[in-house]
Amino acid sequence: MDGIVTDVAVGVKRGSDELLSGSVLSSPNSNMSSMVVTANGNDNKKFKGDDKMDGAPSRVLHIRKLPGEVTETEVIALGLPFGKVTNILMLKGKNQAFLELATEEAAITMVNYYSAVTPHLRNQPIYIQYSNHKELKTDNTLNQRAQAVLQAVTAVQASNAPISGTTVSESAVTPAQSPVLRIIIDNMYYPVTLDVLHQIFSKFGAVLKIITFTKNNQFQALLQFGDPVNAQQAKQALDGQNIYNACCTLRIDFSKLVNLNVKYNNDKSRDYTRPDLPSGDGQPTLDPAIAAAFAKETSLLAVPGALSPLAIPNAAAAAAAAAAGRVGMPGVSAGGNTVLLVSNLNEEMVTPQSLFTLFGVYGDVQRVKILYNKKDSALIQMADGNQSQLAMSHLNGQKMYGKIIRVTLSKHQSVQLPREGLDDQGLTKDFGNSPLHRFKKPGSKNFQNIFPPSATLHLSNIPPSVAEEDLRTLFANTGGTVKAFKFFQRDHKMALLQMSTVEEAIQALIDLHNYNLGESHHLRVSFSKSTI
Repeated sequence: MDGIVTDVAVGVKRGSDELLSGSVLSSPNSNMSSMVVTANGNDNKKFKGDDKMDGAPSRVLHIRKLPGEVTETEVIALGLPFGKVTNILMLKGKNQAFLELATEEAAITMVNYYSAVTPHLRNQPIYIQYSNHKELKTDNTLNQRAQAVLQAVTAVQASNAPISGTTVSESAVTPAQSPVLRIIIDNMYYPVTLDVLHQIFSKFGAVLKIITFTKNNQFQALLQFGDPVNAQQAKQALDGQNIYNACCTLRIDFSKLVNLNVKYNNDKSRDYTRPDLPSGDGQPTLDPAIAAAFAKETSLLAVPGALSPLAIPNAAAAAAAAAAGRVGMPGVSAGGNTVLLVSNLNEEMVTPQSLFTLFGVYGDVQRVKILYNKKDSALIQMADGNQSQLAMSHLNGQKMYGKIIRVTLSKHQSVQLPREGLDDQGLTKDFGNSPLHRFKKPGSKNFQNIFPPSATLHLSNIPPSVAEEDLRTLFANTGGTVKAFKFFQRDHKMALLQMSTVEEAIQALIDLHNYNLGESHHLRVSFSKSTI
C-alpha cells in the first residue's frame, strides 16, 4: 500500500466480518514495535492503546468504544470521505482500532468533523482522537485480510494520478466516486445562497464544505458530502430540479476534486467541520438577523419527488437574497421590502430615467426619487420584495457613471410623490404605468434571462436593415470600445456585443435600451451570460 499518495473517496458496502489476522504497530517514540495481534483478532494483553485524549495531530487515529461485531470495512468507511486510508489495525478485544490516513491534513479534517458530528457504527456512538503513533507498520503476511479490504477499496482508483499543479487534498478520482458535486444554477431569477444549497443538499447526508463562485457569468458551487453515496443520491434526486417555481434550475455533476480546501467561513464559502475559520478580509460573515430569518423561513423547505420545484417559500427567497446582498441591517425584515436606497451616485450625471433603465434589468421599477438634499443618493421602489433583493444583489458594488454604487434596503415602505403643484426639479418620477417593464407578463421568458452585469450584452429586436457596422458605431458612441460582435446564426434580430469592461456595458445599456432603430423597432438590451 505504498503507491501514489492521492485522496480517494469511494462508497464501501459493509461486507462479512473480515478478521484481522495479524499486525505489528510501530511508533518512533514507543517501544511497542514488537506487539503482535493474534490470529483471532484479539490484542496482546500488554498493549495499552492510546491513553492521551488530546494529542498533537497525527495521520494515525485512535478509535474507541467500537461495537464488538464491527468489521474492518465499517471502520475504513469512516475515513474514506476525508482521504485515502493507508492502513488499519483492529484491537477487537478492546473494542478499539487504529486507522492511518495518507495525510495529516485528511486526519485533521476527519477529527474536526467527527468532533462536531458524533459518529455512530451499528447505532452506537464511537469516539475518535489523534493517536500518539505517527504511522502503522503492519506485516502483510500476518495482515492479509485487512490489506485485502484496503486494496479492494483503493483498486478502482489505482490508475488515477494526481492532477498536475494540485495539492494532495485536491487530487482526482473517477468522477462517479467523488463526494464533491459541481453545481451550476441556470435561470437564476432569485439569488441562491450557500445556506439555500446547504438546506437542500443536507437532506441527503452530512454536508462538510461548500464553495460558491461565479464563472462565465453563472453562479456555481462545489459541495462536499461526508460520503460519496450521499453525493450520488443528491445528484440523482436534484439534477434538473427548480429551487423556486420556474427558475433557478440545478445542473449537477460529480467534481474531479475529492476534497475541498476552504480557507474562510463567510457567505461565499463554508467549512462546517471548522467553525473556527476566519471570515476573510472584505468578506463579512452572514448578518445574524438575516441568518435567523433565513433559518426560520427555510424550515418549511421540503425536497419533493421528481419534476416538482423545491418548494422554498417566497419569504425564504427574499431572506436568501438578502444574505446574497450581504445586508447589514439587523431587525429589518427582508421579506416584503420593495424600496432600495442607492448611494454614492454621480450626482452630475444620474437621472431617474437612467436608474429606471439599469434597475429595470432586475425588476419592474415603480418609482424613483433622487434625494433633494443629497443628490448622490436615490430611493427606488420595485414591484415586489424579490425584485428589490435581486437588483440589490446584482448591482451593489457595480460602477455607474464612474462611481461604485452602494445598494441596500431602505427603511421606507414606499416612495412618496411630491405634493401636487410642488416643483421638485424632476428628481421624482412615477414609472408605474411604463410600457418598458420587462416582467409584467407572468411566466415571461425574461424571468429566465436575468444575469449579473457583464461586458457582453444581448441585443434583440434588431430590424433587417441594420447592419453590424451600424450597431458597432452606435455602441462605440456611448464612450466605450466594442471588442466583439456576433449576430445569432438563426435569427438576425438578435446579437451579442462585447464591450471592453462591465462598466462600459452598463453605460451602453443605460443609453441604448429602447433606442429607436427605425421601422418601429426599439432596441432591447440586457446582460448576457455568454462570451464571444
